Amino acid sequence: MSKEQIAIKTIYFSIAGNFVLALIKGLAGFFGNSYALIADAIESTTDIFSSLFVLFGLKYAKRPADKNHPYGHGKIEPLITFIIVAFLVGSAILIAIESIHNIRSPQETPETWTLFVLGGIILWKELSYRFVMKKSIETNSTSLKADAWHHRSDAITSVAAFIGISIAVFFGEGYEVADDWAALFAAGLILYNSYKIFRPALGEIMDEHVYDDLIDEIRKESMQVDGILGTEKCFIRKAGMQYHVELHAIVDGQISVREGHSLSHKLKDYLKKENPSLGQVLIHIEPNE
Repeated sequence: MSKEQIAIKTIYFSIAGNFVLALIKGLAGFFGNSYALIADAIESTTDIFSSLFVLFGLKYAKRPADKNHPYGHGKIEPLITFIIVAFLVGSAILIAIESIHNIRSPQETPETWTLFVLGGIILWKELSYRFVMKKSIETNSTSLKADAWHHRSDAITSVAAFIGISIAVFFGEGYEVADDWAALFAAGLILYNSYKIFRPALGEIMDEHVYDDLIDEIRKESMQVDGILGTEKCFIRKAGMQYHVELHAIVDGQISVREGHSLSHKLKDYLKKENPSLGQVLIHIEPNE
Protein backbone atom coordinates (compact mmCIF):
# COMPACT_ATOMS: atom_id res chain seq x y z
CA MET A 1 0.00 0.00 0.00
CA SER A 2 1.38 3.43 -0.99
CA LYS A 3 1.87 6.30 1.47
CA GLU A 4 -1.01 8.17 -0.16
CA GLN A 5 -3.36 5.21 0.27
CA ILE A 6 -2.31 4.79 3.92
CA ALA A 7 -2.96 8.49 4.60
CA ILE A 8 -6.37 8.47 2.91
CA LYS A 9 -7.42 5.33 4.80
CA THR A 10 -6.35 6.99 8.05
CA ILE A 11 -8.43 10.09 7.31
CA TYR A 12 -11.54 7.94 6.72
CA PHE A 13 -10.92 6.51 10.20
CA SER A 14 -10.80 10.06 11.64
CA ILE A 15 -13.99 11.16 9.87
CA ALA A 16 -15.97 8.14 11.06
CA GLY A 17 -14.68 8.45 14.64
CA ASN A 18 -15.36 12.19 14.87
CA PHE A 19 -18.89 11.78 13.52
CA VAL A 20 -19.79 9.19 16.15
CA LEU A 21 -18.14 11.16 18.97
CA ALA A 22 -19.77 14.45 17.99
CA LEU A 23 -23.16 12.74 18.21
CA ILE A 24 -22.40 11.11 21.57
CA LYS A 25 -20.98 14.31 23.08
CA GLY A 26 -23.84 16.46 21.82
CA LEU A 27 -26.52 14.17 23.21
CA ALA A 28 -24.68 13.63 26.51
CA GLY A 29 -24.09 17.37 26.90
CA PHE A 30 -27.71 18.26 26.17
CA PHE A 31 -29.33 15.66 28.41
CA GLY A 32 -26.56 15.82 31.03
CA ASN A 33 -26.65 19.64 31.44
CA SER A 34 -22.95 20.00 30.51
CA TYR A 35 -21.81 22.83 28.28
CA ALA A 36 -18.25 21.50 28.46
CA LEU A 37 -19.49 18.38 26.68
CA ILE A 38 -21.42 20.47 24.18
CA ALA A 39 -18.24 22.48 23.57
CA ASP A 40 -16.47 19.18 23.01
CA ALA A 41 -19.16 18.21 20.51
CA ILE A 42 -18.67 21.49 18.66
CA GLU A 43 -14.96 20.77 18.29
CA SER A 44 -15.63 17.23 17.08
CA THR A 45 -18.05 18.62 14.48
CA THR A 46 -15.40 21.04 13.18
CA ASP A 47 -13.00 18.10 13.15
CA ILE A 48 -15.29 16.31 10.70
CA PHE A 49 -15.15 19.20 8.24
CA SER A 50 -11.42 19.71 8.68
CA SER A 51 -10.82 16.00 8.08
CA LEU A 52 -12.83 16.29 4.86
CA PHE A 53 -10.49 19.09 3.79
CA VAL A 54 -7.51 16.89 4.63
CA LEU A 55 -9.03 14.11 2.52
CA PHE A 56 -9.42 16.51 -0.40
CA GLY A 57 -5.83 17.72 0.05
CA LEU A 58 -4.38 14.21 0.15
CA LYS A 59 -6.23 13.20 -3.00
CA TYR A 60 -5.21 16.40 -4.78
CA ALA A 61 -1.59 15.97 -3.70
CA LYS A 62 -1.54 12.55 -5.40
CA ARG A 63 -1.72 14.21 -8.82
CA PRO A 64 1.50 13.73 -10.78
CA ALA A 65 3.79 16.60 -11.72
CA ASP A 66 2.75 18.50 -14.83
CA LYS A 67 3.86 21.48 -16.93
CA ASN A 68 2.50 24.04 -14.45
CA HIS A 69 3.51 22.07 -11.34
CA PRO A 70 6.92 20.47 -12.07
CA TYR A 71 7.38 19.58 -8.39
CA GLY A 72 3.94 18.02 -8.10
CA HIS A 73 0.95 19.18 -6.06
CA GLY A 74 2.21 18.38 -2.57
CA LYS A 75 2.24 22.01 -1.38
CA ILE A 76 -1.53 21.79 -1.00
CA GLU A 77 -0.97 19.88 2.26
CA PRO A 78 0.27 22.84 4.35
CA LEU A 79 -2.39 25.02 2.72
CA ILE A 80 -5.03 22.56 3.91
CA THR A 81 -3.39 22.65 7.34
CA PHE A 82 -4.00 26.42 7.44
CA ILE A 83 -7.70 25.75 6.83
CA ILE A 84 -7.71 23.20 9.67
CA VAL A 85 -6.16 25.80 11.97
CA ALA A 86 -8.87 28.28 10.95
CA PHE A 87 -11.52 25.71 11.95
CA LEU A 88 -9.81 25.18 15.30
CA VAL A 89 -9.51 28.91 16.03
CA GLY A 90 -13.14 29.47 15.04
CA SER A 91 -14.39 26.68 17.30
CA ALA A 92 -12.23 27.97 20.19
CA ILE A 93 -13.68 31.47 19.87
CA LEU A 94 -17.24 30.11 19.70
CA ILE A 95 -16.66 27.94 22.79
CA ALA A 96 -15.07 30.85 24.69
CA ILE A 97 -17.95 33.25 23.93
CA GLU A 98 -20.61 30.75 24.97
CA SER A 99 -18.64 29.76 28.09
CA ILE A 100 -18.39 33.40 29.25
CA HIS A 101 -22.11 33.82 28.66
CA ASN A 102 -22.90 30.72 30.73
CA ILE A 103 -20.56 31.76 33.55
CA ARG A 104 -22.51 35.01 33.91
CA SER A 105 -25.89 33.25 34.07
CA PRO A 106 -27.32 30.58 36.43
CA GLN A 107 -26.51 27.00 35.42
CA GLU A 108 -27.77 23.56 36.33
CA THR A 109 -25.35 21.05 37.81
CA PRO A 110 -24.20 18.47 35.21
CA GLU A 111 -25.35 14.88 35.61
CA THR A 112 -22.90 12.47 37.25
CA TRP A 113 -23.19 9.91 34.46
CA THR A 114 -21.57 12.35 32.01
CA LEU A 115 -18.24 11.58 33.71
CA PHE A 116 -18.39 7.98 32.49
CA VAL A 117 -19.12 9.18 28.95
CA LEU A 118 -16.13 11.51 29.12
CA GLY A 119 -13.85 8.78 30.46
CA GLY A 120 -14.54 6.64 27.40
CA ILE A 121 -14.12 9.62 25.07
CA ILE A 122 -10.74 10.57 26.54
CA LEU A 123 -9.42 7.03 26.12
CA TRP A 124 -10.66 6.77 22.52
CA LYS A 125 -9.28 10.17 21.51
CA GLU A 126 -5.84 9.52 22.95
CA LEU A 127 -5.66 6.17 21.14
CA SER A 128 -6.83 7.90 17.94
CA TYR A 129 -4.10 10.53 18.35
CA ARG A 130 -1.40 7.88 18.70
CA PHE A 131 -2.69 5.92 15.69
CA VAL A 132 -2.97 8.93 13.35
CA MET A 133 0.35 10.41 14.51
CA LYS A 134 2.05 7.09 13.79
CA LYS A 135 0.61 7.15 10.28
CA SER A 136 1.64 10.79 9.77
CA ILE A 137 5.26 9.89 10.60
CA GLU A 138 5.06 6.84 8.36
CA THR A 139 3.79 8.90 5.40
CA ASN A 140 5.57 12.25 6.08
CA SER A 141 2.18 13.97 5.84
CA THR A 142 1.87 17.46 7.38
CA SER A 143 -1.92 17.54 7.13
CA LEU A 144 -2.20 14.09 8.69
CA LYS A 145 -0.07 15.33 11.57
CA ALA A 146 -2.46 18.27 11.96
CA ASP A 147 -5.37 15.82 12.04
CA ALA A 148 -3.58 13.81 14.73
CA TRP A 149 -3.25 16.95 16.84
CA HIS A 150 -6.98 17.44 16.43
CA HIS A 151 -7.46 14.15 18.24
CA ARG A 152 -5.01 15.17 20.99
CA SER A 153 -6.73 18.57 21.28
CA ASP A 154 -10.06 16.82 21.63
CA ALA A 155 -8.64 14.55 24.34
CA ILE A 156 -7.33 17.59 26.24
CA THR A 157 -10.67 19.41 26.08
CA SER A 158 -12.37 16.25 27.28
CA VAL A 159 -9.98 16.07 30.26
CA ALA A 160 -10.79 19.71 31.05
CA ALA A 161 -14.50 18.92 30.81
CA PHE A 162 -14.04 15.89 33.10
CA ILE A 163 -12.34 18.05 35.74
CA GLY A 164 -14.97 20.79 35.48
CA ILE A 165 -17.91 18.40 35.72
CA SER A 166 -16.28 16.57 38.65
CA ILE A 167 -15.96 19.84 40.58
CA ALA A 168 -19.55 20.84 39.77
CA VAL A 169 -20.94 17.43 40.76
CA PHE A 170 -18.96 16.70 43.92
CA PHE A 171 -18.83 20.23 45.39
CA GLY A 172 -22.46 20.93 44.60
CA GLU A 173 -24.24 24.27 44.91
CA GLY A 174 -22.10 27.28 44.04
CA TYR A 175 -19.76 25.30 41.80
CA GLU A 176 -22.12 24.79 38.86
CA VAL A 177 -20.08 27.11 36.64
CA ALA A 178 -16.94 24.94 37.02
CA ASP A 179 -18.16 23.08 33.96
CA ASP A 180 -18.17 26.33 31.94
CA TRP A 181 -14.79 27.41 33.27
CA ALA A 182 -13.49 24.06 32.04
CA ALA A 183 -14.89 24.77 28.59
CA LEU A 184 -13.24 28.21 28.62
CA PHE A 185 -9.92 26.65 29.61
CA ALA A 186 -10.34 24.10 26.82
CA ALA A 187 -10.79 26.96 24.33
CA GLY A 188 -7.40 28.32 25.39
CA LEU A 189 -5.80 24.91 24.90
CA ILE A 190 -7.32 24.66 21.43
CA LEU A 191 -5.78 28.02 20.49
CA TYR A 192 -2.39 26.88 21.77
CA ASN A 193 -2.57 23.65 19.79
CA SER A 194 -3.62 25.66 16.73
CA TYR A 195 -0.31 27.49 16.86
CA LYS A 196 1.61 24.21 17.23
CA ILE A 197 -0.11 22.93 14.08
CA PHE A 198 0.27 26.21 12.16
CA ARG A 199 3.99 26.79 12.76
CA PRO A 200 5.39 23.66 11.01
CA ALA A 201 3.02 24.14 8.07
CA LEU A 202 4.22 27.73 7.68
CA GLY A 203 7.81 26.49 7.75
CA GLU A 204 7.01 24.01 4.98
CA ILE A 205 5.46 26.72 2.79
CA MET A 206 8.50 28.96 3.37
CA ASP A 207 10.97 26.10 2.70
CA GLU A 208 12.42 26.48 6.17
CA HIS A 209 15.65 24.58 6.86
CA VAL A 210 14.64 21.91 9.40
CA TYR A 211 15.96 18.72 7.80
CA ASP A 212 19.48 18.35 9.25
CA ASP A 213 19.05 14.63 9.99
CA LEU A 214 17.94 13.89 6.43
CA ILE A 215 20.83 15.96 5.03
CA ASP A 216 23.32 13.96 7.15
CA GLU A 217 21.75 10.75 5.86
CA ILE A 218 22.00 11.93 2.23
CA ARG A 219 25.66 12.95 2.64
CA LYS A 220 26.48 9.56 4.17
CA GLU A 221 24.66 7.63 1.43
CA SER A 222 26.35 9.71 -1.29
CA MET A 223 29.75 8.48 -0.19
CA GLN A 224 28.68 4.90 -0.97
CA VAL A 225 28.62 5.72 -4.70
CA ASP A 226 31.92 5.04 -6.52
CA GLY A 227 33.35 8.24 -7.95
CA ILE A 228 31.75 10.58 -5.40
CA LEU A 229 34.56 12.11 -3.35
CA GLY A 230 32.44 14.29 -1.10
CA THR A 231 29.51 16.67 -0.89
CA GLU A 232 29.13 20.41 -0.47
CA LYS A 233 25.81 22.24 -0.39
CA CYS A 234 22.66 20.27 0.26
CA PHE A 235 19.24 21.90 0.25
CA ILE A 236 15.94 20.20 1.00
CA ARG A 237 12.37 21.36 0.70
CA LYS A 238 9.25 19.37 1.46
CA ALA A 239 6.17 19.15 -0.73
CA GLY A 240 3.43 16.87 0.52
CA MET A 241 4.94 13.51 1.44
CA GLN A 242 8.13 13.97 -0.59
CA TYR A 243 11.43 15.77 -0.06
CA HIS A 244 13.03 17.52 -3.03
CA VAL A 245 16.83 17.66 -2.87
CA GLU A 246 19.53 19.84 -4.40
CA LEU A 247 22.97 18.37 -3.76
CA HIS A 248 26.44 19.53 -4.80
CA ALA A 249 28.66 16.44 -5.23
CA ILE A 250 32.47 16.54 -5.50
CA VAL A 251 34.12 14.37 -8.20
CA ASP A 252 37.56 14.06 -9.80
CA GLY A 253 38.14 17.25 -11.77
CA GLN A 254 40.00 15.34 -14.52
CA ILE A 255 37.05 13.24 -15.69
CA SER A 256 35.05 14.17 -18.79
CA VAL A 257 31.72 15.99 -18.81
CA ARG A 258 30.09 12.78 -20.00
CA GLU A 259 31.53 10.84 -17.06
CA GLY A 260 30.42 13.56 -14.61
CA HIS A 261 26.95 13.48 -16.10
CA SER A 262 26.82 9.71 -15.73
CA LEU A 263 27.97 9.95 -12.10
CA SER A 264 25.23 12.46 -11.27
CA HIS A 265 22.56 10.09 -12.59
CA LYS A 266 24.13 7.18 -10.74
CA LEU A 267 24.08 9.16 -7.49
CA LYS A 268 20.52 10.34 -8.02
CA ASP A 269 19.25 6.81 -8.67
CA TYR A 270 21.08 5.47 -5.61
CA LEU A 271 19.70 8.14 -3.27
CA LYS A 272 16.13 7.59 -4.45
CA LYS A 273 16.53 3.83 -4.07
CA GLU A 274 17.83 4.18 -0.51
CA ASN A 275 15.22 6.77 0.49
CA PRO A 276 11.83 6.34 -1.27
CA SER A 277 10.53 9.56 0.34
CA LEU A 278 12.77 11.63 -1.95
CA GLY A 279 11.05 13.32 -4.88
CA GLN A 280 13.13 15.24 -7.40
CA VAL A 281 16.87 15.05 -6.81
CA LEU A 282 19.05 17.63 -8.55
CA ILE A 283 22.79 16.83 -8.55
CA HIS A 284 25.32 19.59 -9.24
CA ILE A 285 28.81 18.29 -10.01
CA GLU A 286 31.78 20.07 -8.41
CA PRO A 287 35.45 19.30 -9.34
CA ASN A 288 37.85 18.54 -6.52
CA GLU A 289 40.81 20.92 -6.09
